[in-house]
Formats: sequence, structure tokens, C-alpha cells
Amino acid sequence: MKRLFYLMPMLFILASCKTNPESSVAGSDFHSWAPTPPMGWNSWDCYGPTVTEPEVKNNADYMAKHLKKYGWEYIVVDIRWYVENDKSGGYNEEDPVFSLDEYGRFTPAVNKFPSAKDGKGFKPLADYVHEQGLKFGIHMMRGIPVVAVEKNTPVLGSEASAKDIYSPEGQCVWLHDMYTVIAEKNGAQEYYNSLFQLYAEWGIDFVKFDDLSGRTSEIEMIRKAIDKCGRPIVISISPGGDKPESADFLKNNVNMWRTSNDFWDNWPQLKNQFTILKQWAGLGTTGSYPDGDMLPLGKIGLRAERGEPRWSGFTKDEQYTLMTLFAIFRSPLMFGGDLPSNDDFTLSLLTNSDVIYVNQHSNNGREVLRENDIITWIADDPKTGDKFLALFNASDKQPVVESKALWKSRQITSAETDQSVPVDVDIAGAKKLYLVVTSEDISGFSSHNCNWINPEIVVNGKTVKLTEMKWVKGASGRGMPLLNQTRNGGILKINDQEYTNGINVNAVSIVEFDLPEGVTRFKALAGLQSGVASGTDAVRQNNGKFLIFTEDPSGPEPGNTADITVYLGTIGLTGEYTITDLWTGENLGKFTGSFTKTIARHGAGLFRVH
Repeated sequence: MKRLFYLMPMLFILASCKTNPESSVAGSDFHSWAPTPPMGWNSWDCYGPTVTEPEVKNNADYMAKHLKKYGWEYIVVDIRWYVENDKSGGYNEEDPVFSLDEYGRFTPAVNKFPSAKDGKGFKPLADYVHEQGLKFGIHMMRGIPVVAVEKNTPVLGSEASAKDIYSPEGQCVWLHDMYTVIAEKNGAQEYYNSLFQLYAEWGIDFVKFDDLSGRTSEIEMIRKAIDKCGRPIVISISPGGDKPESADFLKNNVNMWRTSNDFWDNWPQLKNQFTILKQWAGLGTTGSYPDGDMLPLGKIGLRAERGEPRWSGFTKDEQYTLMTLFAIFRSPLMFGGDLPSNDDFTLSLLTNSDVIYVNQHSNNGREVLRENDIITWIADDPKTGDKFLALFNASDKQPVVESKALWKSRQITSAETDQSVPVDVDIAGAKKLYLVVTSEDISGFSSHNCNWINPEIVVNGKTVKLTEMKWVKGASGRGMPLLNQTRNGGILKINDQEYTNGINVNAVSIVEFDLPEGVTRFKALAGLQSGVASGTDAVRQNNGKFLIFTEDPSGPEPGNTADITVYLGTIGLTGEYTITDLWTGENLGKFTGSFTKTIARHGAGLFRVH
């Protein structure tokens, strides 16, 4: 299949960023602490909240031996390193045993991090990482520990105690370890100061702060605390609740900010990254970067919060796509797999100097054309004047063709008072029934937690519960549809009314049923799961569109490859140019006028145009 691309020149303007006059770390601006997008390893994708000191050291050893010379330098311990008895497949919120100091600050659980005994904290482990020529980081949740409030621990450097500075409002909805710190309270800033004083003493170089997106007052307190602590600590915030309009605030306060919710190893989420990252292109600056989230590559899920032990679910073509997109977008690169388990292919993704150069040193990266699912990005090499060209073939069978729907709702949002719609559809004579939920908002900022309540069919005049029938196939966002409960085991609710019978899904979801003879109608109440987000919640909105099909909702299968032709003049290049394939290192020859490359479906190519 031949596709011709006429790439229109685009203006690219980088917004300027202000320095922080309050910085007292060697008089430097915090942007200088991350002159290029940070590159490292994070324990989340493979170990969730259960990583141990030997595993961290093993990954540090591997990075020092195999990756450091390519620019990889951060070793980051992710969530709940302070809980002695956490578990994989979720979080232990029933009887967690927290490790806490006398000032209400979490300390490493000694059973997982033995070198932290006798009050040493993470300093011995940080020293080990530093001796390898690497940098050490940790994860923290926003706020003050609930257990500190219960103990009413004193706030170091203040006359206040934990009960004086907290609020239960705004508590994280998916993990309940922390309460909000109220910036206006005496002792609030001192609490965050005390955290980073401790982290500086430990030798921490990087902190990933969670549940912080959109929380401007706590972000500002953290910025002040870092600048006061005397150590250059790179700050990364997540998850992806911020929007491009907040870029100026973010650039003035943090080094990295997530652009999406948790990104895992499946193609729909990777394809959605094209939409998300296009919005953020050009909105970072030196030392402050939009972050596409972790690289779920290699061996992951060993004891993760989600998923079984596995090699990344991405195909090799999809892994090239991920690395190419994150390189030309200049996302920070945080590898999620267990490094010592890497195979040769995974290692090759992380040690391609040309691709890493694009990530670390290019500028003006942006999408210049998207025709259906054929996508082109370009960037500049400021040192040579060369262009970088990325070609993506994201072609798919369209999972849902709305024009084939027998019935569909409006887009329902959490800003509405009534977040439901009744369904009563004539399906007489149908052999199949497909319950589908999609969304018009795929920005990465929203949830799509939706319910089909009391779904039933009428067969020969009798009502049959659909929840008592086995579906043929079921797909639901990042997981599977659930009967009579939410993903967290919660009660189904619509408009705050509880239900015991229903199917809980996340967009895009398709649940397929075979229908018996004599079926005439389908009935249900379709709506949003209550409690996911409020109508005024700027961080995360819940929304979804419900559709009914009696035939396969998908479109036709695309070809396995596409020939993509780029006309060089449309990107400002006239005359003769040499083009090099950066993934293979192959010199493809000299070109004038146009360049054509065959790209596999879900695959990508990355080229230098000299």
C-alpha cells in the first residue's frame, strides 16, 4: 500500500522558563540538575511495592556494567518501601506495618532494606549506588502519613504536630497512606522541609512524588523544601492529571511531570500516547520535561501491583515504536523491567547511541502529519543542522465503527447531575449482542469507569439476566469486564445508588454475547461508576459513551506494511541528502526530492537526514 505524505512546515516555539530566585543549592537553578531528559531504572513495573535491597543492587550492578556509558544513571525505588508486609497484585491496606521515625517521616522497612537498620535510612544503599557512578532515587506519596497523624508526631523545625497541618479532604483515592498537607497551616512548610532534609542526609538524587498532579500548593511547598535542603534533588510528579495549560507552572517548579496515567504494555495504550504527546510537544524546556511514563519493556510483572510475571506484551515492532516516539518527543526514559533478566533484543533498545542522542540532544520534536494511523514526526539536531525523521505505522483494525451501532448514548461525563441513561433496544432476530463503551476523551487525563446495570434480554416473553450468561469475549481497557463489582472489589454505583447486578468496564470495552432463539429486546441502565471523580475535579474526570451492536463493531483488517513516502522539500530540505537508519546504522544512500520506506504495522523507523 503506497502512501504519499506532503509535510507542511510548522513553527515551533519553546516557552521560556523562569529561574527560581529562592534556590540555595550552590546558587543554581534547579533546571540545571537535569540538563537532558533523565534516564534510569524504576522498580515499579517489575516489583510494584515489594522490591528488596538485593534486587535494587542487582539492577544497579547491571546498569553500571552495561548501560552507564550510554547515559543511563538513575536507580529508583518505587512505592511503599516503608511498608514491611506489602504484597503484589495490589496494596496491603488491611494491616500494613509502617516504618516511621519520631517526626512522622517514613523510613525504609528494615526487613526489605537491611542496611537501613539503626536509623541509617537509605544512606547505605544510596552510597552503594553512588559508588557505581550512578544516582539514587525514591518514590513518595503526597502529604503526611495517616499513621503520623494518629500518633500526632511533632513536626521537625516547628512547634506544630501532625494533627495541626493535615486534612482528610483530597486524600488519594487509590492508596490511603497519606493525608493532605494544608499549605496555610503553621508547620506545613516545615514538614516538607524536614522530609527533604532527611532525603539530603540520605544522599537522595531523585524523588518521584505521586498523587501530586494538579496539587499546586503542595508542589510549591516541595519546590521550596528542595531548594532549601542543600542538595540538588530532581523532582518528578505523577500521575498524568496535568494539562498543557499548566506547562508554565510546571516548568517553574518540577523537572518531570507525567502526561498520562499509568502506562502498561499493551498496544491501545501505546497508540494513545501519540494523541497525548502531540499535545505536549514543545511545552518542555531544558531541565523540565513532559514525561510519557515508564518503559514497560523487558521482564516485568515479577511481583508487580498489576499483572503476572511476563516479558513485555509489546511485539518487537511495538517496542521500536515506543522507543522511537519517546526519543523524538524527548521524554525521560525510565526502564521498568528487571535489568539482569534482559535478553539481547531488550538490551539493544537501550544501547543504541544514535537513538539516545535524539532523545538527549534533539529539539523541536513534533508531529507534522497524521493521515489516519500513518504518523510522521520530525526534530532538529541543533549541533549539525540535520533533521531527524520518525515514521510510524499505527494502522489497526478499527475496534469500533460507530456507524454500525444499533443504539448509542451521548458522551456522559461526571460533570452532569444524572450520569446514566436507560437502555431499551429492539434486537429481534439478532444472533449476537455487543455491549461497547468508548470515549471521546482519550487525552490520558480521564477515567472511563462505567457500568451496565441490571442488563437483561427478553426471550420468548421471559426476562433473562445477561449476568447469568457467559460472554464469548470480553475486553475492558487495561483488563477484563467484571461481574457485580468494580476492579477494586467495590460496589457498583450509579448516581450514588448501589446495585448488586451489573457489568463493570473501562473504555474501550467490548463484551460479546451469543443470543438464543426468540430474543426480542435488550434492557439496562448504563452509567458512570459513582465516586471516581467529582464534577469539579480538575485532576481526573470520569466519562464514557455506551453503544449497542448486533454485528461485529470492528472495521476491516489493514495491511501488514505501508510504504511511506516523504517529500523532503516540504520539511525545508532541497538538494541532495544522505539518509541513515538510526536503528540499524545502515546508510540508505543519497536522496533528492523524496524518500520512501516500508514500515511494518505497529512499527516505526527513525532516520537522520544529513
